[in-house]
Amino acid sequence: MKILTYISIIFCLSFLSDIPKNYLKKIDKEVYNTFEITSYEKIKIDLPQDIIDRMSADFKPEAFFKIKKEEDHLGYFYFGKAPSKTDEFDFVIIFDQEMIIKKIKILAYREDYGGEISSKRWLRQFDGLDKNSSLRYGSDIMGISGATISARSMTNTVNSILLNLSKFHQQP
Repeated sequence: MKILTYISIIFCLSFLSDIPKNYLKKIDKEVYNTFEITSYEKIKIDLPQDIIDRMSADFKPEAFFKIKKEEDHLGYFYFGKAPSKTDEFDFVIIFDQEMIIKKIKILAYREDYGGEISSKRWLRQFDGLDKNSSLRYGSDIMGISGATISARSMTNTVNSILLNLSKFHQQP
């Protein structure tokens, strides 16, 4: 019985290997707070190849997970990276079960300037957007002085993720 449990744990963790361990704790915290729960199950979504073929190369299917609490499907999360001026930053987008953005959290920002994109106030602009949304930096999304490249990058990245999600005929 112990061996079977051990194998199951290793099998589940192998699906999450694309997300660094230190980020898994941060993602867990955001999921707990967003859905007001104390535990959940991360389930890697295996997308059919025909759907993957229709997606842009910047969408990483291995970073897209279903969030379940017992038998209840609560939503999804996507772990990603986006370019900044000279490096990249890491983020998580949490969706409800209808694939509407509930929250975006910047997990790591590596530049000396532009960290303002991590502010909850600025990121709240994306809350409520769905796979049919299309955003323009500067009109739909407020610019940030000193963070133009990162703010534009986050806007473009969210647009790309939403566009890729719109290619689903139905929810995974």
